[in-house]
Amino acid sequence: MSDGFLRSVITCRKVSDSSDVVALTKRQVRILNARHFATVATVMPDGSPEATVVWIETDGKYIYFNTAFPRLKARNLERDPRVAITVFDPEHPYKDVLAIRGRAELIKEGAREHIDKLARLYTRRAFKGYRPDQTRVIVKVTPERIHLQ
Repeated sequence: MSDGFLRSVITCRKVSDSSDVVALTKRQVRILNARHFATVATVMPDGSPEATVVWIETDGKYIYFNTAFPRLKARNLERDPRVAITVFDPEHPYKDVLAIRGRAELIKEGAREHIDKLARLYTRRAFKGYRPDQTRVIVKVTPERIHLQ
């Protein structure tokens, strides 16, 4: 783990300073806050994509998911904050589809409570996957581009 991880908020290196926050619509918020799984893609050190399925939510401005160090997703985002997210409503897979690109910020504070909140939303019970060799982090994504089908 890098020295930056010791703080509550991990500052990710910016690839570009031209990022603009994109406002989420009510429909997009509904899709993100339903019990739909999302696929998150991060950038590997060699530039290739790495994608995993996550639980996701939004506060209407930012998009959140949870991961842990030393997982690959967390290491990739610490090195390069660019992220792509795809989420869809399985009842309307060709109508309610979001493709989001943005920048991630890793937040240590409140991460255990956040994963428990997501677990209760998605599984209806408390999170059981805590491991002593992992440190949970909230991934806060600032959306820069959103495509809605």
